[in-house]
Amino acid sequence: MIRRILLIIPTLDRCGAEKQLTLLACGLPRDRFEVHVCVLTRDGPLRVLLEQAGVPVTVIGKSWKIDPLAYWRLYRHIRRLQPDLVHTWLFAANAYGRQAARQAGVRHVVAGERCVDPWKRWHELAIDRFLARRTQQLVTNSQGVVDFYGRHGLPADRFVVIPNAVQPAEPSPISRDDLLAEFQLPAETRLIAAVNRLWPQKRVKDLIWAADLLKVARDDTHLLIIGDGPQRWRLQRYRDQIEIADRVHFLGERNDVSRMLPHFDCLWLASEYEGQSNAILEAMAAGVPVVATDIPGNRDLVLHEQTGFLVRVGDRAGFARWTQYLLDHADVAARCGQAALARACGEFSVQTMIDRHVALYQRLLDSSTNDGPPR
Repeated sequence: MIRRILLIIPTLDRCGAEKQLTLLACGLPRDRFEVHVCVLTRDGPLRVLLEQAGVPVTVIGKSWKIDPLAYWRLYRHIRRLQPDLVHTWLFAANAYGRQAARQAGVRHVVAGERCVDPWKRWHELAIDRFLARRTQQLVTNSQGVVDFYGRHGLPADRFVVIPNAVQPAEPSPISRDDLLAEFQLPAETRLIAAVNRLWPQKRVKDLIWAADLLKVARDDTHLLIIGDGPQRWRLQRYRDQIEIADRVHFLGERNDVSRMLPHFDCLWLASEYEGQSNAILEAMAAGVPVVATDIPGNRDLVLHEQTGFLVRVGDRAGFARWTQYLLDHADVAARCGQAALARACGEFSVQTMIDRHVALYQRLLDSSTNDGPPR
């Protein structure tokens, strides 16, 4: 029997959870599951990939944080679709989607908590605790997320950890010389990249400072900041104030990171909290060493002094020091890159992630009675 699965998420922007949902929706076996995606607020560039894979996408169009009309439209959509299982992703979809699914009579409800979320206030955590009692399974991508929510009263035994997945990196269609010429950089340039949203959590200012420190030691390093967000103008102003505009370049949102990634000498991530970084995984899959903050989500991916290096949150000098070490020791950089590639392909493959979700869904769907929490 083919079972109908509905995945609900706030947007289809090119961000971490959205990428993972897209990989899952496109890869679930069609001889076992009929997959639908519902977008709570707005769609985005990932919709094209879903539709190319034959996955129907419905946009609810939520306009406000509290939007009763959007909730009603979501409830009506679930009632019409009659899914066998609903899997919600991220806070807004978790809040709206779980309640609407239960009200619509859906028997099996799974929720995804994808990140350590210190931004949540008491009432948001109260919603999480209340809805957790009405959820069969909570899916996350790292033990750090389980620990965070356990400290805030969610039942740890209801979580299942399914790590993020990454697709193998394709060979770049351009050469390193082509890339340097595109950005009008000298032929001897060493490229450091930061791929993330320009948001306080990501601490990009630390990376600009680290680039300035590295500039003192070397005259060949350039930092490419790929991504956009509300902090962009502040970060650009800070870069200009410390007179490092010639070495730190804001590229904005890009849809061609994959063609650039193999040519980077190092990837930086300075986040103060993460669930599990797609940027790190994609760098690993391209054989690029990573220097990142020593936080739970990053610790699951980067093996210190094996696939890259971990530094304390806010340790700008640590970013500069370990990057200089990589650039000065080509053998270490090559060994870290090869180990990162092997780890990405072996432990974080797309098929492994899909298989773990299939096993979870099948276990819940095959239960003869609703062994989850009451509606």
